[in-house]
Amino acid sequence: MVDILHRIGVTSSPDAVYAALTTVDGLASWWTQDTDGDGSVGGVIRFRFEPGGFDMKVLEAQPAERVLWEVVGGPEEWIGTQIRFELKQEDGFTIVLFRHEGWKEPVEFMYHCSTKWATFLMSLKKLVETGEGEPAPHDVKISNWH
Repeated sequence: MVDILHRIGVTSSPDAVYAALTTVDGLASWWTQDTDGDGSVGGVIRFRFEPGGFDMKVLEAQPAERVLWEVVGGPEEWIGTQIRFELKQEDGFTIVLFRHEGWKEPVEFMYHCSTKWATFLMSLKKLVETGEGEPAPHDVKISNWH
């Protein structure tokens, strides 16, 4: 199994980052505007993009500390993988440790997804620091997969 890993630091509080990761409005403001569902533990959040989408079951939601989803709908490569956001404070920053874990193998689509996750994590940073992110469809297009 292989994982996508990223780390960002933001100047907003862990509570602000947590809200952006657990509310439909927050998620729609940094990842994709076409977001709906239930962000509480056991709920499913649906994320839609131009070429398709993903359904995430919320496995954990610990305020200002951790959010964990399991992919239950979407591309075959994503099904069963988990997406984890760990939050901690360090030197005046909220550090977000991101993992998209459990890929069976590093297929070309994984390379694309790693770049897109980095783009969207910068959108999350921008949202919690300025109040305005760059969610799809306003994100940077990097390939024919968007």
